Amino acid sequence: MLLMRVCGNSLNGGDKMTTRLTLFDSPLFLGFDQFEKTVDRLRKSGGDGYPPYNIEQIGENGLRITLAVAGFGLEDLDVEIEHNQLTIRGQKTEDESKVYLYRGIAARRFQRSFVLADGIEVYDADLDNGLLHINLERVQPESAAQKIKIKSAEKPGRKVKAIDIDATETGE
Repeated sequence: MLLMRVCGNSLNGGDKMTTRLTLFDSPLFLGFDQFEKTVDRLRKSGGDGYPPYNIEQIGENGLRITLAVAGFGLEDLDVEIEHNQLTIRGQKTEDESKVYLYRGIAARRFQRSFVLADGIEVYDADLDNGLLHINLERVQPESAAQKIKIKSAEKPGRKVKAIDIDATETGE
C-alpha cells in the first residue's frame, strides 16, 4: 500500500504544503523508520557515476563489488562500514614534480556508498590491476521461533469472583 504524507510548513506567514509518498506510514510496519531514512539518504545521494562499478553474484551467498580505480594506489583508497553503509573513498595525492601536457586519466577524489542489508558482511577487499574488489557474504541467520509468555494483568490482592448462576436462581 502506497500512502502519501502531507506536511504543512509556514514560511514568512505563507503556507506551503508538500506531499511525500511513503510506504511505511501504515501502523502494520513497526520499526521501519530507520529503513525509510536509509531510502531517503539514497534518494538524495544521487551520484555522478564516478568511478564506474560492477556488482556480481559469487556463488549462492557471495557478492562482489568491483570499482574501476585506475591510477589509485592502496594508500589513496579507504573502505569502511558504518551503520550498514559501505563507503569507498579515493583521494589521489598529487605529484608536484609532474607537468602534464594532457591529462585524460581521471584522478579526482570520489566517494561511493552502498547500503548493505542486514546479514551482509564485508570479508575482504583487494586491489588488482586498477580494479578494487570488495567481497561480501550473506550470513544466514539462525531461524529461531520464540514463544512469548502472556502475563496476567490481575492486581495482587484482587481476586476474581465467579458467580454460580444455577445456585442464585434456585435460592440455594
